[in-house]
Amino acid sequence: MDSSIRIHPAVDGGIRAASPGFTGGTLVCACTDRPVKVRIEGQIAHNHACGCTKCWKPGGAYFSIVAVVPHDKVSVLENGDKLQVVDPSALIQRHACRECGVHMYGPVEREHAFQGLDFIHPERFQEAGWAPPGFAAFVSSIIEAGVDPSRMDGIRGRLRELGLEPYDCLSPALMDYVATWVAKKSGALSG
Repeated sequence: MDSSIRIHPAVDGGIRAASPGFTGGTLVCACTDRPVKVRIEGQIAHNHACGCTKCWKPGGAYFSIVAVVPHDKVSVLENGDKLQVVDPSALIQRHACRECGVHMYGPVEREHAFQGLDFIHPERFQEAGWAPPGFAAFVSSIIEAGVDPSRMDGIRGRLRELGLEPYDCLSPALMDYVATWVAKKSGALSG
């Protein structure tokens, strides 16, 4: 496989195992001045690589790394005045630092199967030991962000090599087709 394909900095060098003693930690945004700090109590769940165009991704990454925690296990410790909701109409109310753009937590507040959960980016933990990602979701959506559809077989191969089974709603070929149409319509891809 092609290890030069960069999925996300937290997994490109391999998946690290969880620490049995991990009891939570502090997520920190990317600001050097007055960083936002959010406390997470307990281990995370359903960690995965996400290709959707809504999740925050570090520069150059095709995927985000995102997991969930119960809403009552999330608390803003410092500089919450810098947070703003990215899209008030979205199911996930992503609270991002308005200075650096890092999404710190995203509660699901309306009636939904995920209500009561907050989506977080565990690579922002100061502490090590969080549960590693176990799969990849919305893989075809990276096309909507401008990835050439001809690269998808290699990207899916790299995900599998890392132990992250790629998932889409339909077959990968059909999802690539739909995502390519969306990307062309939006101008993310030409042609």
